[in-house]
Amino acid sequence: MANYSFYRNSALVLLVITSIISISVGPLAIGFGSALKALLHSLTAMDAFAIAPHEQVVIDSIRLPRTLLAMTVGAMLAQAGAVMQGLFRNPLADPGIIGVSTGAALGAAICIVLLPVAPTILLGMAAFAGGLGTTLLVYQLAASRDGTSVVMLLLAGVAVSALFGAGIGVLTYLASDSALRDLSLWQMGSIAGASFDYVWLTFAVLVILSWQFQRHANALNALLLGEAEARHLGIDVERLKYRMILLCALGVGVSVAATGIIGFIGLVVPHIVRMLLGPDHRQLLPMSAVLGAILLALADIGSRVLMAPAEVPVGLITALIGAPFFIYLLLKQRHRLV
Repeated sequence: MANYSFYRNSALVLLVITSIISISVGPLAIGFGSALKALLHSLTAMDAFAIAPHEQVVIDSIRLPRTLLAMTVGAMLAQAGAVMQGLFRNPLADPGIIGVSTGAALGAAICIVLLPVAPTILLGMAAFAGGLGTTLLVYQLAASRDGTSVVMLLLAGVAVSALFGAGIGVLTYLASDSALRDLSLWQMGSIAGASFDYVWLTFAVLVILSWQFQRHANALNALLLGEAEARHLGIDVERLKYRMILLCALGVGVSVAATGIIGFIGLVVPHIVRMLLGPDHRQLLPMSAVLGAILLALADIGSRVLMAPAEVPVGLITALIGAPFFIYLLLKQRHRLV
């Protein structure tokens, strides 16, 4: 428990430092001290923390919502990845790898192309519906009386991603010029279009997910022993699976609607936390949320810095981090896949 307290406190300090760095980085350079004062001014409205008006406007209207959106989305994706790995008892499970992100992307793409002036909530609902349908489909394809097959899970995810990716391609072909530009940037994952509407939506969903996931942390721990053992401990396994799948689809769907497709956060972060703290979901889930927020915020900082003044889509940054990590996991797990 002492180790958990140390890592938790260290991660929270790092989260605050990352947020200040994030609001200071951009075409308009703002010093670390000024960024800290601007953040305090935004929170307290005290004149003692006032900075130059044009710097305050840039932070309040652009960088603060961007930073908050990156952190809420990163926290949701990391927790969803941790829960899916626990449900399937498979370290390779991730919303992107098994096709959930692509399904959510297809739902949102339909909304973008056919309803270009759709409100934020409708876009989120479309992405949620696509993510939920994909998750249930992949789970049904991989499940059997003997449990969930790792190989079938990966193959079903590849097949569904290919099918839905083709659907997104058709929509891209049919889209108008403005919708095409939105789709192209959105498919690569970007936080450039952050607004407080998205921040409030993702924050509300994050609170719901964190509360529900933490409520079921002990049940997820029991499931790590195996489905039969979990049933003997009084866990309604099927109900738990469908509830967690529904919540994961909600988180991924809203994340995709807000930022586009951002992969590998849900794969990398839970593994880092397990290496530090072990597999106990009571500690794994909150720490994954904090580290997921930090990782995506750092990736967003990198997207602004690497090719400044141009921006690299943040989804490309996370793919550059996550793809080698996934290859490493495949090599580590290959004896279990054959």
